[in-house]
Amino acid sequence: MQIGLMFANTGVCTGPAAAVAVAEHAEAAGLDSLWTVEHVVIPSGYASRYPYSQTGRMHGGEDVPIPDPLIWLAYVAGRTSRLLLCTGVMILPQRSPLITAKEVATLDQLSGGRVRLGVGIGWLREEFEAIGVPFEERAARTEEAIAAMRTLWSQESPTFAGAFYRFNDARMWPKPVRGTVPVVVGGHSEAAARRAGRLGDGYFPASADAASIPGLIEAMRQAAAGAGRDPAMLEVTVGGPPRPDVLERMAALGVDRVVVPLRAADVDSARATIEAAAGAGRAAGLLKAP
Repeated sequence: MQIGLMFANTGVCTGPAAAVAVAEHAEAAGLDSLWTVEHVVIPSGYASRYPYSQTGRMHGGEDVPIPDPLIWLAYVAGRTSRLLLCTGVMILPQRSPLITAKEVATLDQLSGGRVRLGVGIGWLREEFEAIGVPFEERAARTEEAIAAMRTLWSQESPTFAGAFYRFNDARMWPKPVRGTVPVVVGGHSEAAARRAGRLGDGYFPASADAASIPGLIEAMRQAAAGAGRDPAMLEVTVGGPPRPDVLERMAALGVDRVVVPLRAADVDSARATIEAAAGAGRAAGLLKAP
């Protein structure tokens, strides 16, 4: 099992010096990945319910800084050599799949093939309205965008015809290092789990309640098998606290990675979180000393 950091581009790490310091410390401690989150805008007074909090409101309020995930990852990529650079998650239906595919492929090339693209359908209706994308179409747009991006990454003369996105012989270079970028489907619902099974290279139930994770993983595996895919080929990443018992329980479920929330007031406390995560991994016999 691997251990990473989630919410990596928030809090103290919105600043350039702290971002680099935390990334370098995570790599030195033996963690394998950084996972970034995304919101383009947070409309004031939103009525949509945030699904990962009992209050229904986002942590930090409406004015919390959330740097663009790909730009933030590109910034720390140049100061690291091994860490996987992951979005967890990007709100894919709000974006053009052509522009996103180009940005992701460029980052993958420059980082030596370290990108993992975690995507989700989003929950904040008011944000979709501000961007100008129909909220009701978000699931269908996400699935079509995944197919469009894979076409752009893998074909020399990409051609695609869908309900939302169409292009013919649209040349796109550079390509990703390995000809594609793993797409990790995020979401805490059974619909997201099934989508991951049908379409994803991995599944990220994010901050789903610990009691629901076994059922979500099973739903993902059943959907993969139903689509003629090998469920064992899908990498499972879950969020959780840095405790040996949590890591052992997730390992028993076949989870491949636990990502620890980085909620730190300063660089020193961020480093303490990293050390706690690495120490828990070693205590559970799941992480080797760097």
